[in-house]
Amino acid sequence: MNDQVQTEEKKVIEIPDFLTVRQLAETLDLSPIVVIKELMQAGVMANINQQIDFDTAAVVAEEMGFQAKEETPIGEEIDEEGPALLWERLYASEAPEDLEIRAPVVTILGHVDHGKTSLLDAMRETNVQASEAGGITQHIGAHQIEHNGRSITFLDTPGHEAFTAMRARGANTTDIAVLVVAADDGVMPQTVEAINHAQAARVPIIVALNKIDKATAQPETVKQQLAEMNLVPDDWGGETLCVSVSAKQKTGLEDLLEAILLVADSTEIKANPNRPAVGTVLEGQLDRTRGSTATLLVQNGTLHVGDVVVASLAQGRVRRMFDEQGRSIEQAPPSTPVLILGLSDVPNAGDMFKVVPDEQIARAIVAKREEAKKAREARPVKAFTLDDFSSRIQAGQIKELNLILKTDVQGSIEPIVNSLEGLGNEDLKANIIHAAAGNINESDINLAIASQAIVLGFQVHPDPAARRMAENEGVDIRTYDIIYHIVDEVDKALKGLLEPTYVDVIIGEAEVRDTFHIPKTGTIAGCFVRRGEVRRNAKVRVIRDSQLIHDGHVSSLKRFKQDVREVRTGFECGVGLDDFNDFEVGDMLQFYVKEREEVA
Repeated sequence: MNDQVQTEEKKVIEIPDFLTVRQLAETLDLSPIVVIKELMQAGVMANINQQIDFDTAAVVAEEMGFQAKEETPIGEEIDEEGPALLWERLYASEAPEDLEIRAPVVTILGHVDHGKTSLLDAMRETNVQASEAGGITQHIGAHQIEHNGRSITFLDTPGHEAFTAMRARGANTTDIAVLVVAADDGVMPQTVEAINHAQAARVPIIVALNKIDKATAQPETVKQQLAEMNLVPDDWGGETLCVSVSAKQKTGLEDLLEAILLVADSTEIKANPNRPAVGTVLEGQLDRTRGSTATLLVQNGTLHVGDVVVASLAQGRVRRMFDEQGRSIEQAPPSTPVLILGLSDVPNAGDMFKVVPDEQIARAIVAKREEAKKAREARPVKAFTLDDFSSRIQAGQIKELNLILKTDVQGSIEPIVNSLEGLGNEDLKANIIHAAAGNINESDINLAIASQAIVLGFQVHPDPAARRMAENEGVDIRTYDIIYHIVDEVDKALKGLLEPTYVDVIIGEAEVRDTFHIPKTGTIAGCFVRRGEVRRNAKVRVIRDSQLIHDGHVSSLKRFKQDVREVRTGFECGVGLDDFNDFEVGDMLQFYVKEREEVA
């Protein structure tokens, strides 16, 4: 009993994968001599500056009355409870007195042709002239603007898809989103998507009403549309700052920059510049003359030339560092975008980076990550499904169900959304983070990954790229033909009553390359199997120009006039379907089987 009490009273300490004897002594608040003696008793001969691994350090800690816990490096793993990467821990561990105001990081989103790029260029050109700089000599995916003695960092992302793709990888880079809406065009489908993606990321939104100089501009009409999207303008009594600008005339830019700083001040954007740097990779590239290069956004700490950096499976010492104007710099404080040289490999956009003590530790971390990657790839991807949600409700682990809805036509959205929003109660509800007409695409899957959402399709299907991504990332896609089936399943999930269901599992895809008419049999499709395998006992969807033409059963499957049970990737075959003869060259045949989905 006494032993049990002593165990419960042990102080828990976090220990990294590798550390020196001196660092372990400081962590345990003991003399290094005491730690060295304890290591000798364990059969390890080490001096004060020698590195030891976690297991060795844990033995010493346990002997000295501590309970050792392996430290989770910031940005290295995704929280099981959601895709919000452990970036909250980035600042949570900092003492309040160590934090200082940093430049806000801004992403510009909006509908195509509404002037996102023009607005960025206008602000950049104005700033370059004001600072008498000789012009930007290289593009590094981000740039800083000075306004009233303060810096603002703008990310040059192509759109909300890239914004959410990075967030799906765990990169929470943006502090503020500027939504560009053309005053003469209003809220368009991509505007709605951008709003939904920014709101899902819980990022403050500032609206830039662009093209206000046009005679056809209708700012009040646009504000009404925005209000209907829960973005009530500040001059209407709401909380969304709405600034009228003209990228062409370069008017309103000062007001927009002031609005950004105002929102930044209200959200207290801070960081600790006096610590090793951590942040996000914005771009990675292989340069013929300079080798692997990476554009990094420093989010906490300060990055120096000579620091050793680890970014996913890339590592190395920073040999040189450049700002957006191509100037060589020695250090980069928080919110600074920089191009660095010296990494062993090209990292991916969205990868986290951090500074570690030396190259030996960096190589050890990368080796461990490679092992973990192989282990993840070896095990099947576990999707977050409606059944999982149902079981988590019963266990009291979750209170909100994030949903992405795609429908065949715009008119189907409102009745489905209204029905779903009426389900549940204040403590447990469905949260529709995005609803739009059209097939399920990769952007939807990225948003689902980032928000841990279920994708619902009404009379639509995922395109092949989206389906592959969903299978690889474990995203649950549910498609329906009847509205009340959607409502019924979501209602059961919210009540924790959902039973395991049978789901369609794609086993192969084949392309129709020729057609043959056989008397008394019908039309046979001469096919080439492009992925997976086709089976005699499977069901088949006929897809033409991304539209579902037919859904039925295989009536015959042949290879060289012989009946076969299955045909695999890279081989040709003849396929006949029950009650369908209208094959056309170029049709895609999607073979699937129904499998029972187990509750976790």
